[in-house]
Amino acid sequence: MNENFEQIGKAFIDQFYKLFDGNREGLRPFYRDDSLLTFEGAQMQGVNAILEKLKSLPFQTVQHVVTTGDCHPTIDYGVLVHVVGQLKTDNDPPHSFSQTFCLRRDPVNPNNYYVLNDVFRLSLHHG
Repeated sequence: MNENFEQIGKAFIDQFYKLFDGNREGLRPFYRDDSLLTFEGAQMQGVNAILEKLKSLPFQTVQHVVTTGDCHPTIDYGVLVHVVGQLKTDNDPPHSFSQTFCLRRDPVNPNNYYVLNDVFRLSLHHG
């Protein structure tokens, strides 16, 4: 297991949300063809489908505020990252969200990681 899982996970969180909030196309290196995103229940696989979804989201501006980021080591030197926070889009009120990533060590470059799995949900409660 990866002894640096906490450092890898925290660095990933910082980089991922800075890019998401500033330039979603900049997220392309985080995904591969075997990456799978579940976004509010809709699934898409592969870097092109994932980036198309993220770039098509119906807001102009977004700001993520991370409340917590928990990291765990996984098999094959991977890292599981669970994020809870708030996001603010355009002029809408802030919404709570949770997002879970499974980071996989890149087989071509073992010093790099990519998102194998990404699950995003707004924390909305329907009564």
